[in-house]
Amino acid sequence: MILADIFGLDAQEVFDKLTEKLSGWLDILILNLPNFLLAIIIVIGTIAIARILRKFSAKYIQKLGTGETISQFLSQLIFIAVIVMGIMLSLSVMDLSKTVSSILAGLGIIGLALGFAFQDTAANFISGVYITFKQPYKLGDIIHTHEGHEGVVTHINLRVTKIRTFNGPIVYVPNRHLFQESFTNFTEYAKRRVQIECGVSYGDDLEKVEKVALEAARNVPSRLKSEEPTLFWTGFGDSSINFTLNVWCAYTNSHLDFIAVRNEAIISLKKAFDKNDIMIPFPIRTLDFGIRGGVQLENQLSALRNSSETNSASSSEN
Repeated sequence: MILADIFGLDAQEVFDKLTEKLSGWLDILILNLPNFLLAIIIVIGTIAIARILRKFSAKYIQKLGTGETISQFLSQLIFIAVIVMGIMLSLSVMDLSKTVSSILAGLGIIGLALGFAFQDTAANFISGVYITFKQPYKLGDIIHTHEGHEGVVTHINLRVTKIRTFNGPIVYVPNRHLFQESFTNFTEYAKRRVQIECGVSYGDDLEKVEKVALEAARNVPSRLKSEEPTLFWTGFGDSSINFTLNVWCAYTNSHLDFIAVRNEAIISLKKAFDKNDIMIPFPIRTLDFGIRGGVQLENQLSALRNSSETNSASSSEN
């Protein structure tokens, strides 16, 4: 009231206006109290129902044959949809339809702004949705990413894919990289070819080498018996004639199958070559001497000795 007197206002008039305003608000609150309480009950009930639906939908959707990631994603969508419906219903009960329209318009603008601000996050999310439904890889698959990470897929969510590498560390790969770039899925085909690169001496009989190598490949215990081993000559090397021996192995969810077959194939090939006197040569270097090349060291030394002897004989005669 002192402030009213200072600004030249009638204190009683100010008091009456404040009382009238507060009284009007109290009347509105009393009139809308049942609706407000009902709106609170609707929100609380909606949250409870949404949680129950999320729990049971995740369980039953997975029973329909979908993966764990898909069932969790769909159950989360159901949870959000029920919550949004409950909020809209509670606002309608409080006769705030215009407010609902304003909120929807505001959410649209906010969503557009956030879309520009978090483009990478949005790209990861959309990629995660694609990966979840199309399943180019699934939990337990062995993949090799474009960046060179190779390992077992242990977790897939809507933002990243978790890969446990064969050396132990865990790699988190953003889903957009696996969506936009190439990657290799070793598990999907369920079998894999093991390639053993080797070379033999130029003096060995190549037909004999091929026969011995293929027989050694057939004796590999862990190989896939439904696929016949093959051998391809790849070219003439510096010290050897090179070839690739191909052996197939079953390849599902374990990288150890590939390693076992590769180890057994190398051991079997080496034993077979030793038994049949086939040489895997060491690197050989041939040195040429002379100004124009093509002269062996022995001939070069012999020529130098002869030249030295000739010079010595000429000096003696003189």
